[in-house]
Order: sequence, then structure tokens, then C-alpha cells
Amino acid sequence: MSLTKQFEKASQDIKTLTEKPSSKNLLNLYSFYKQATTGDVQGKRPGMLNMVGRSKYDVWSKIKGMATEEAQKSYIDLVNKLLNA
Repeated sequence: MSLTKQFEKASQDIKTLTEKPSSKNLLNLYSFYKQATTGDVQGKRPGMLNMVGRSKYDVWSKIKGMATEEAQKSYIDLVNKLLNA
């Protein structure tokens, strides 16, 4: 199965989790997904009153420059880890 197909499957499989992942894992899933689908973080960093948006922006900006394939693989690996936990 191609990496893109595995990524698409993982993005569907994550919806089958019975327990909500930790905040750290949710942020990592978000950043890998956005990097794989959108590329590097864009726009201005949200203000201090938007804590969720700011956290998402910060975690995504930490992986700036990561290749699409690497982000897809990281996302797949994290989804599999969460599903097998």
C-alpha cells in the first residue's frame, strides 16, 4: 500500500479510538497532519488569549521544513501507537 493510502487510512482509523488522546498526542497528530496536507505553518502566531490556536501554531512551527512523506509517516506511526495502546 502506498504511503498516501496508508496516511488516508490512518486519518480514518484515528476516528475509531475509544479514548481521547492526551493533549500532547492531539497536538502532534494535528501538526503532522497539517504538515502532510498543507506544508509549512503559515500566517501570524495567534495572540495570547487564543491559547488553543497558539499551541497548535507552535507545535506545527516546530516541524517546519519536514517533508510531506516524513510527516505522513510520523502521523501513521503515532496513529498506530495510539490504536495499539
